[in-house]
Amino acid sequence: MAVTLKQIAELAGVSRGTVDRALYNRGRVKPEVAERIKKIAKELGYQPNRAGKALAMTNHPIKIGVIAQATETPFMHLLRSGIDDATKDVAAFGAEVIVRSGIGLDVEDQLKMMDELLQAGIDGLAIAPADDPRLRDKINSLVESNIPVVTFNADIDNTKRMCFVGQNSELAGRTCAGLLNAITADHGLVLPISGYQYNHSHALRIKGFCSEIEQSFPKIRTLPAVYCQDDEMLTQELTEETLRQHPDLTAIYMAAGGQAGVCRALERTGYADSVRVICFDLVPNNIRNLLDSRIDFLIGQDAHTQGCMPIMILFDYLFSGKIPENKHFYTDISIKNKYNV
Repeated sequence: MAVTLKQIAELAGVSRGTVDRALYNRGRVKPEVAERIKKIAKELGYQPNRAGKALAMTNHPIKIGVIAQATETPFMHLLRSGIDDATKDVAAFGAEVIVRSGIGLDVEDQLKMMDELLQAGIDGLAIAPADDPRLRDKINSLVESNIPVVTFNADIDNTKRMCFVGQNSELAGRTCAGLLNAITADHGLVLPISGYQYNHSHALRIKGFCSEIEQSFPKIRTLPAVYCQDDEMLTQELTEETLRQHPDLTAIYMAAGGQAGVCRALERTGYADSVRVICFDLVPNNIRNLLDSRIDFLIGQDAHTQGCMPIMILFDYLFSGKIPENKHFYTDISIKNKYNV
């Protein structure tokens, strides 16, 4: 026999209306009460009638906000396709996805977009956040107000966010250190290039790479990381300046966007055949440079999943009270060269 809201209400010592609001996030319920109700529902094996629930939502549709960062980059264009596909899927159940996009990684812009989405009445938020205390406090404030938050692509420490969807960036950095050691014969000088100082994923890629080099490949030396802001022209300038100062450069580890700038700089300065390059993201321009041997390895991170999955996690939670099983949903660390791309 199917479990009813009335049964859950009796066991939880609350009204049916409170159970409905807690399971479907349709109003203010004390967090401890909502947690108790959801635990009872899970123990009883409660399964909502999705069709009936979708019909009931017509007057109170679920609204999910999405905030993406650095949307001028090719990778974020791929990620947006995942957002669009998830938007179509949840629309079939009457849910609405409201997307806000930012150029670069501006904390004030992200805070402003969060306020705009709150004003629009969102029930949950997916965000690729900057690593900043103000955003950390804002995310915690949302969760405390019964608005669940899922981070994607870039995480942020010490928040009450529901979960993170994206690559294990530190492990990806360590992977790149191993690859670089293999193509440099365990010696040489390497330039690490990051994107933004407040991008948590970029920081972890650099941390993982540099720590693995130090621990496992001590004959390889790393220069201090430089920041390119995901900009091709700035990347080119940084690369050319480094080559002027360090003509013995062996390799470049590109942990951010702007990868084409590295390739142009190496071509312009005559180092394309001698400096090895490892980059992230399976975007068209990077693939062309990989096939032309301007890049040695590309690391993929499944942009589509990073765009789609956060919305579906929030929808399942808001629609049926399903709590994600994990705090981290890591996408693949795929390794591509010119022969398997």
